[in-house]
Amino acid sequence: MSWIELFRGVNMIKDITNQKVAHEKTETYYAYLRILNEELIPAMGCTEPIALAYAAAKARCVLGEIPDKIDVCVSGDIIKNVKSVVVPNTNGLKGIKAAVAAGIISAREDRVLEVLADMTPNEKLQIRKYLENTVINVSPSHSSLNFDINLTLYKGNSYTKLRITEDHTNVVLIEKNGDILYQPGKINSHAEHNNDKQLLDINNIFKFANVVEINDIKNIISRQIRYNMNIAEEGLKNNYGANIGKVLLSMYGNDIKIRAKAKAAAASDARMNGCELPVIIVSGSGNQGIAASVPVIEYATEYHIDSDTLYRALVLSNLIAIYLKTGIGCLSAFCGAVCAGCASGAAIAYLLGGDLNAVSNTISNSLAIVSGIICDGAKSSCASKIASSVEAGILGYHMYLNEHDFLPGDGIVGNNMENTVNNIWRLAKIGMKETDVEILNIMTEN
Repeated sequence: MSWIELFRGVNMIKDITNQKVAHEKTETYYAYLRILNEELIPAMGCTEPIALAYAAAKARCVLGEIPDKIDVCVSGDIIKNVKSVVVPNTNGLKGIKAAVAAGIISAREDRVLEVLADMTPNEKLQIRKYLENTVINVSPSHSSLNFDINLTLYKGNSYTKLRITEDHTNVVLIEKNGDILYQPGKINSHAEHNNDKQLLDINNIFKFANVVEINDIKNIISRQIRYNMNIAEEGLKNNYGANIGKVLLSMYGNDIKIRAKAKAAAASDARMNGCELPVIIVSGSGNQGIAASVPVIEYATEYHIDSDTLYRALVLSNLIAIYLKTGIGCLSAFCGAVCAGCASGAAIAYLLGGDLNAVSNTISNSLAIVSGIICDGAKSSCASKIASSVEAGILGYHMYLNEHDFLPGDGIVGNNMENTVNNIWRLAKIGMKETDVEILNIMTEN
């Protein structure tokens, strides 16, 4: 794309958003704002072990003392996503027991997914000692839910039960010594949030990105920029995991297409391997939050895009990532980084002046490239999957620019972008159900 085309494209977006017409703030408008505020939240470390730590901290606070025995019953996808990542602020500990022990020692339930932030050196030592001297039993859940955490804490004759289902902070049961202290009805905040997400579609997301008042999203998006770029820089600066970002830059140079995916990969490597910096998550995932934001921010820096246009592009990217993941579910055998990487490609198209057609074709093209990537748990290779997904997003956009889109009927490509997305949902939710079982079998045999 020439500088003239770039200039015209960016100003096209500015012309749309600066029109002096009254925009009616519909229910969809407010629903999209709620989605952004509820989804783009800070978390330190991989979100599944952090959810365990949060559950443990909350249950300890209900019990009122440090338990001397804990029963942990979790779904297979929780086991899969906790097995291989470092729990932050534990001096390198991994696994379900470490995450639960860290939450018990922290007891900072009010910090939610930042429950392990600000741990003192003494507390870090206490975690290891607690693990050595406490019975923590771990068993698989027989629930049909992909996301299911059940904890029972015991101290003498007292006990507390706590259950989280469907997403990382959705507490559905708190029980103490036979008394139900909390058990929401069918309509709770989680259900209301899912109702909001049913309003997501590409046309309305694109419209919202164009008309949303910057003041309505400035704080939340600027925080995403700050947090996620901080951990990306940390990942490139120091030694984390497989150092995918450094490998990409050393092999292929500093071109923007390389740098965009390298920085995202570096951020993932850092958070998968114990970095104590928080990230802003999307769809309950730090890796998805990184993949949906860092490449877009890097492109905006390269092309000197103004901040308002970047905010709008990130709104688009986040909402597309959430939309693509909504039909799949919180956890599955389908790699969530695919959704976020494809969304970032669409946002880059928007950032450089692309219209709704450019955004839609970018999504369809990129989904056709990388939808076969599996989720085999959270660990260092997530960084390379992010890099591949971001690359597919960028390639999908350049395919559109060169009028070489994938055609309807090419494999899972549908008659339009929405049909392609529905095919992806079907593949991920139904087709990959048995794949998820086999992945877990393989992981638990090793």
